Amino acid sequence: MDVVIDAAEANACSAWVVIDWFSDALDKTYFQDAFVGNLSALALDPDGNIAALSDRSTLFTLDAATRAPVRVIRLLDENGGEADFEALVFDHDGSLLIASEGSDVRRYTRDGTFVRILPANDGLRVAPAGRARVNETFEGLALQPGGLTLVASMEGPLLGDDPRLLRFQTWERDRLDAEFRIAGQYGYERDTGLAISDINATGDGRLLVVERGFDRSVGNIIRLYLADPRGVSDVSGVENLTRQDDVRLMEKVLLVDMADCPPLGATNPQPQANPLLGNIEGMTVTGHTRDGRLKLLMVTDDNQSAHQTTRLYGLTVRLPSL
Repeated sequence: MDVVIDAAEANACSAWVVIDWFSDALDKTYFQDAFVGNLSALALDPDGNIAALSDRSTLFTLDAATRAPVRVIRLLDENGGEADFEALVFDHDGSLLIASEGSDVRRYTRDGTFVRILPANDGLRVAPAGRARVNETFEGLALQPGGLTLVASMEGPLLGDDPRLLRFQTWERDRLDAEFRIAGQYGYERDTGLAISDINATGDGRLLVVERGFDRSVGNIIRLYLADPRGVSDVSGVENLTRQDDVRLMEKVLLVDMADCPPLGATNPQPQANPLLGNIEGMTVTGHTRDGRLKLLMVTDDNQSAHQTTRLYGLTVRLPSL
């Protein structure tokens, strides 16, 4: 039987999620002449600190305790230019795997040196090369336990697919010292009007999924789901993905609609139904509580705009039982 969070618990957002704190300390700041914003992804560094990726080809290291920047490096693509980076994970050897718009995943050394591009599925590239829409390609990246399966999530649907259905691309390898090879795809049904902004491995084979959107009447919409890829259909050979009896999509469970979180005294330059909310683009699991709950860190992308904020959130998440 699942043990859920008491609604009366301080800062409870739902039966599964508590928001512990938020911080705007990074908003509109600079570190070594680099703007600390446009943050699109977070990852727990093997050294215990936090990697924060900007979609302007910049990678910051944040101190785990203070969350202040302590290091910054530039990440250039194979041609020495900038790329629109959207997601990252650390591999077992400390190298970085980084997903970008264009549906590429690149490997970098810890010091930011480009190594290689992982094999790609050309169908996920932006049309006319593939069937993806502009700015709706890879947005999330997760490395499953054991390090043998890598998963990337598409932000939006492919042309020809049911517009509610998104694809998750996987890569696999037989051992940790081998490079990933292209593997199957999962299907996922998004909420109407929302897109995936990030994913994260939970450690038990399932995935945390952030769906986000914006509605002028309420502001940002942020929902955190738990998705289960076990036993789903491989849809890589399905030309036009639709809801059909012979295709098993990932099941998902809503953990929290963050509009239901207490605002904690937050203010916001944009009209929001809950001023705590913003354009959340990145998240990472930073640890566990003694009772087995996940400690989750989230970040917003301020798009270097005076009307948006770079905001960090700390949450505690209890997962439904397997």
